[in-house]
Amino acid sequence: MNLEDYFDFLAPLDIRVRGTRVGIETILSDYLELGLSPEEIAARYRTLTLEQVYATLTYYWHDRDRGDAYLRAVDEEMARQRREQDEHPSPPVARLRKLARQRDAQRRETVQRIDALREELFARYGEMPDSTTLVREDRERG
Repeated sequence: MNLEDYFDFLAPLDIRVRGTRVGIETILSDYLELGLSPEEIAARYRTLTLEQVYATLTYYWHDRDRGDAYLRAVDEEMARQRREQDEHPSPPVARLRKLARQRDAQRRETVQRIDALREELFARYGEMPDSTTLVREDRERG
């Protein structure tokens, strides 16, 4: 079996472990960036065998320059796609972002009101009164 037989070369930036949906960049990232062992990687992805993980690492180390270029290109493409999604979000994402902005504005308003009440109470009492004092005064006002 040739080393390349372990992989499906779907596109220039899409090399996957044959019989799985796992891209080699996933395995290489876990190995190179996270420092996981081949055994830990195989345990992490149940569709991978230890043999497939070692084949991926061998493929990388066999031509490290090619492997590094592939990883850089994949990272650049992912960054480009994220920028594209940020600039042109889908309607559901745009709606969620709008709702998040509204929620944040409401939180800021609430914090401002709480701060104003604290200042008012501090000006009135010289310190923060306990809740018993506030409840008694509220009852007295009727």
